[in-house]
Amino acid sequence: MSKVYYTKDISPAGLEKVYKALGVGLKGKIGVKVSTGEKGAKNYLKADLIGPFVKSLNGTILECNTAYPGARNTVEDHMKVAEEHGFTSFAEVDIMDADGEIKIPVKNGKHLKYDLIGKNWDNYDSYINLAHAKGHMMGGFGANLKNQSIGIASRNGKAYIHSAGHTEDPDACWTDEHEQIDFIESMAEAATAVADYVKEQGKQIVYITVMNAISTSCDCDANQDDPVMKDLGIIASLDPVANDQAFIDMVWNSSDPGAEKLKARVDGQLGREILPYAEKLGLGSREYELIEI
Repeated sequence: MSKVYYTKDISPAGLEKVYKALGVGLKGKIGVKVSTGEKGAKNYLKADLIGPFVKSLNGTILECNTAYPGARNTVEDHMKVAEEHGFTSFAEVDIMDADGEIKIPVKNGKHLKYDLIGKNWDNYDSYINLAHAKGHMMGGFGANLKNQSIGIASRNGKAYIHSAGHTEDPDACWTDEHEQIDFIESMAEAATAVADYVKEQGKQIVYITVMNAISTSCDCDANQDDPVMKDLGIIASLDPVANDQAFIDMVWNSSDPGAEKLKARVDGQLGREILPYAEKLGLGSREYELIEI
């Protein structure tokens, strides 16, 4: 059974607390994978919240360009948004696919034969998957698993996941015909591939999810809606499946009226199906102990 550490304190101190509770001292050059938020989005993780924590670790913000047309599908434009959203004020920002991509293996995948991630991923010794919990128009919800699949994938890699392994073309992937469950399972396969790759290199990755400003749409949405429910807190684990399951359980157990809107978004896109499939792939466990700190 995995351990998930939980605090209701959504602050730089709260982030520090859950990280320290993991008992892992990340070594070397630390990459922090976080969404910089699409231009026009409003609920992405803000600099005043995560900045002190990232600075304390001398971390570098990691991102990749988007597959969809927007303000973050080129390095130059993406860096402008990262600056506008405050990320360059506290850390270096590395657009990992600026100089290409790496093909890494997917083991036991039904849909993906490989995963394409930003080339600069290899430049780091340790990683923090720092996710913002929210709904998602295509995936149902986004937290650590989405951040480790779509988030770490290059533009071509994003297209490959979105098309469930049918095309690497960012222009063609949106019209590809496949079942919704195939896309959901492809995200799990990609997230597992990254975890396997990190482990085989003798490196480590930890998982933190901030459950604030929770809307039904993603930080990648330029027209992101307002939060639909009250903030829940911050969770951290060494297991991304357990961490995502804990977020989902908190939503499903919530008496907040707005939780129903988020549940409808998640289940409307078969979002929860990523959890048992990721568990089946060996990425982690849905069984966890929630430890409040």
